[in-house]
Order: sequence, then structure tokens, then C-alpha cells
Amino acid sequence: MRKAIFPGSFDPITNGHYDIIKRGVSLFDEIVVAIGINAEKKYMFSPEDRKRFIEEAFKDEPKIKVITYEGLTIDLCRKEKAEFILRGLRNPADFEFEKAIAHTNRLLSKIETVFLLTASKTSYISSSIVRDVLRNGGDYTVLVPDSVRVK
Repeated sequence: MRKAIFPGSFDPITNGHYDIIKRGVSLFDEIVVAIGINAEKKYMFSPEDRKRFIEEAFKDEPKIKVITYEGLTIDLCRKEKAEFILRGLRNPADFEFEKAIAHTNRLLSKIETVFLLTASKTSYISSSIVRDVLRNGGDYTVLVPDSVRVK
């Protein structure tokens, strides 16, 4: 069984994340969307809200599981018996950053990182952009799945 961990903060999930997960479903038997929790970081949405947004977005996809975690992603991979880490790349800066992490993970484990390029129509979207639009009262709904609704 080919199982991948797709780690991230997902604060909130964006259409770019959604696209990578949807495309990853055809490559893996299961994708565990792993919401990383870092006590040092300030989030806009609670872990429960972020988990709910993702679960709702993929409620009809049985190959997707959503969890929260702390610590190293490779430790989570071992715990979940996942052989792959799935990552999306928007631009060359993402590649350089993710490449260093992938090399480190490969040095520390046998876990392979699989990179998917984001679709051109979502390559400019990041969670930080969505948060900025939200903070300033803009129309964030065009940047995120329908499950992400703020009251």
C-alpha cells in the first residue's frame, strides 16, 4: 500500500493545497493530511477548525485521512507506516526550501519526498495571502475550498 503524509499548517487550507491533495489521490492508496502544531507559532484558526475545513472539503474521498501532530514529520511517517511525504511546489524558492528538507529527511530515514507542481491557476495562493485578505476584509472565498467559511 502506497501511503503518503501531506504535512503543513493549513492555516487555512487553500485551493493550492486542495489541488495537490486531489492530484495525489491518483498516486497513493492513502493520503494523511497532517496538520502540524507548533506551540511557538500564532495561528489564525484553531487546529480543530483547520481539521474540520479539510475533512469537510474531502468528505467524499475515502482515501484521505486528516490528523494533527507535533514533532518531526519523519517520526509521524514511521508511526503512520507511510513511505512517502507529499509536497507541493509553487515556485523556485519553494523548491530550494523543500529540497533541503527532503535531503535531510532522506538522510535520517528511508522516506521519499514526492513533489507535485501546483496548477498555474493556484500557484500564487498561499495561506499567508489568504490570512492577509481575511484580516483586511477582502473576498477570500475565491482562494479556498468552500469548506473554509469564516463568520
